[in-house]
Amino acid sequence: MAKVKLAPVIERISGEVGEGTVLRWQHGKQTLVKTPDMSRVKWSEAQKAHRLKFREAVVYARLAMADPEVHARYEEDAVRKGKRPFDLAISDYFKGRNLLTGNVQRA
Repeated sequence: MAKVKLAPVIERISGEVGEGTVLRWQHGKQTLVKTPDMSRVKWSEAQKAHRLKFREAVVYARLAMADPEVHARYEEDAVRKGKRPFDLAISDYFKGRNLLTGNVQRA
């Protein structure tokens, strides 16, 4: 196995390298992996529905981050919970808590 030590200027490298290979961080180590071929995967209806709901959650999170007041609330919650504001917004969408419309339901 080849090992490379990079200069302190570069701390992390990730992303696609060439075609079909990806550099990623896993368990605190840099790994080079082959990109999986998902072209023949048959998604179930439940998987399709969940992927659609997740796509909607990302749209909500982007809109929430674009609204200064809502973003500020997520920033405060993120500091307190030790998470990222965007991730909290996605989580809220799945819980039915929508800060953009004022529809706040506690789970």
